[in-house]
Amino acid sequence: MVAQHFTPSDAVAAALARRHIHYGWVVAAVTFLTMLVTAGAVGAPGVLILPLQKEFGWDTATISSALAIRLVLFGLMGPFAAALMNRYGPRRIVLIALTLIAGGLLASLAMTEVWHLILLWGVVVGIGTGLTALVLGATVATRWFSHRRGLVVGLLTASSATGQLVVLPLLASLTERFGWRASLLLICGLLLTAGLAVLTLMRDRPEDLGLAPYGETVSAGPPAVPAPGGGGAIEALRDAARTRVFWVLFGTFFICGASTNGLIQTHFIPLCADYGIGPVQGASVLAAMGVFDFVGTVASGWLSDRYDNRWLLFWYYGLRGLSLLFLPFSDFSFVGLSLFAVFYGLDWIATVPPTVRLTAARFGRERANLVFGWVFAGHQLGAASIAYGAGLSRTALSSYLPAFFLAGLLCLVAALAILTLTGKPSAQTGAMPAKV
Repeated sequence: MVAQHFTPSDAVAAALARRHIHYGWVVAAVTFLTMLVTAGAVGAPGVLILPLQKEFGWDTATISSALAIRLVLFGLMGPFAAALMNRYGPRRIVLIALTLIAGGLLASLAMTEVWHLILLWGVVVGIGTGLTALVLGATVATRWFSHRRGLVVGLLTASSATGQLVVLPLLASLTERFGWRASLLLICGLLLTAGLAVLTLMRDRPEDLGLAPYGETVSAGPPAVPAPGGGGAIEALRDAARTRVFWVLFGTFFICGASTNGLIQTHFIPLCADYGIGPVQGASVLAAMGVFDFVGTVASGWLSDRYDNRWLLFWYYGLRGLSLLFLPFSDFSFVGLSLFAVFYGLDWIATVPPTVRLTAARFGRERANLVFGWVFAGHQLGAASIAYGAGLSRTALSSYLPAFFLAGLLCLVAALAILTLTGKPSAQTGAMPAKV
């Protein structure tokens, strides 16, 4: 539907059209910023575990329980976020999400009890960040792009992981100098900046500006009215659950979450502290991973447009598993951690672009974000499981290493499981055909 009122986005779209630049790239840029900032809010607790322990006396398992709730909601909100975006538009849902996250973080400045932590960081921030998780990137990529979709998914996925990692050294430095509350104020400022960008430049669909998706010449027209509330999400799950490909993608993404943000993002800095490495230095290693992740995930998006996505995932999971099994033997030296940062960083969430393409190829453009939302829920269930399990291991066994060995072995299982998908992939896209 063509927009009824003139907005800043109309002026920008008209100016770009004169230069033959599609407005989808502006929407992708705003989405990139939003996902980067909200991912920073997701990753912040990894820096704050030790300061919270020092100030309140809470043990690792107690803090990890709140973070596990956040990760569960971060994932379980995905399919319902997709349904809400399909009905009300990404712009409105993203603005609500940014308000929730900022409100939860600001309120937590005054927390004094464990239940405050669970309510604010676990529930409120979990719901808010879940509304802007990887499902947002999948929605924007599938709506606005026909060509270069894999590349766009790679860029937006990279923003999510990079936001979790690159801002951590700054947060660690602020926490060390001024306390953990200063770090939360910085994140709130970044959330405000992203909100202003969304308010002025985000549009829900190319049809709102009279455009077709990038790579097409004819608009698909107004979409069918989706089911109210979460009905579309439940219906998508019911249909997808009848297929083997859904369960393979769900299971491997469960392992993906268990081996990334549930483990490394949440517990890597405390793990380094066990080996005499300070929070700022540990966060710097994570930042290096973020840089390599950006390169690896964008490259994965480019590759997923061209090669068999199953074999890409086989190599991604396999190499990640080997890097996790190597970490306990690195002696946590500069050389050992540098090698880990390179190999693990290149593969942090390079799995997302081929997983999104496999989902879209099997379930179609209009349902791709809904089904991927459920697949991503599996990712966050895995993340929550290991986030709590690793904290429990540290409390009960005085060591994180059992959790790292388990995550590495699970990645090798995922590498083999993804090859059980059958069917000849497209020579042009590397995606599986709909019959899978």
